[in-house]
Amino acid sequence: MKLFLATLQFMTRIPVPARWTDNLDMNDYAKGVVYFPFVGLIVGLLSALAFAVVLPVYGPLLAAVAAVLATTLVTGAFHLDGLADTCDGIFSARPRERILEIMRDSRIGSNGALALIFVILARVAIIYQLTQTGHNVYTLLVAAPALSRALLPVLMYQQKYARENGMGNLYIGKIGGQHYVIALIIGLLMTLGFASWHGGLAAIITYLFALLYRGFINKRIGGQTGDTIGAGNELFGLIFLFAVI
Repeated sequence: MKLFLATLQFMTRIPVPARWTDNLDMNDYAKGVVYFPFVGLIVGLLSALAFAVVLPVYGPLLAAVAAVLATTLVTGAFHLDGLADTCDGIFSARPRERILEIMRDSRIGSNGALALIFVILARVAIIYQLTQTGHNVYTLLVAAPALSRALLPVLMYQQKYARENGMGNLYIGKIGGQHYVIALIIGLLMTLGFASWHGGLAAIITYLFALLYRGFINKRIGGQTGDTIGAGNELFGLIFLFAVI
């Protein structure tokens, strides 16, 4: 339970009393990947709740905005920040070392800003479209963040950390095969449970995308970072919802 709470605290802005995570060895964090889908489940439930509250009053478009906003608030835009940094660096057309320097810069560039605008607008548009095509949006809003986080170990297992230090070093190259497989299985089962067979098919498509994304990042910077993992989370959730349509 302590490791789950520490993982929840790390990946969201949900307050967790310090005494509940005291004396946890930093080397144990890598084992917490098995809890990633459960953290996503909580994020998804809050997103679905926001959607449900706004929908009867303001309609599906603003409900979609509320769902995306809820996800952003509960995570503190943690993964969106990684997306912006990753796109600023990767699409700068610079050598590897310069890319990593750009990604570390706290200032947002044009590539990062465009990526944020595109991903947020695309997510709102896709959620709205799902309401128009007869899908159960509530279950998909829960399944998407659960699956996207379950797939994050794809970017960690047997991967090289592209930096010398940073938060990503807690996980990248540190997780074992058993924890990797367990996280994937839990994520798939959650997706099947909430989104049935079409969700399972979308999960497979998203997994294949995750492999392609991992290869692309490895080719550009020779490994993964915390930023590329954050970007992956945003992209995986988006691809999953798009694949369901």
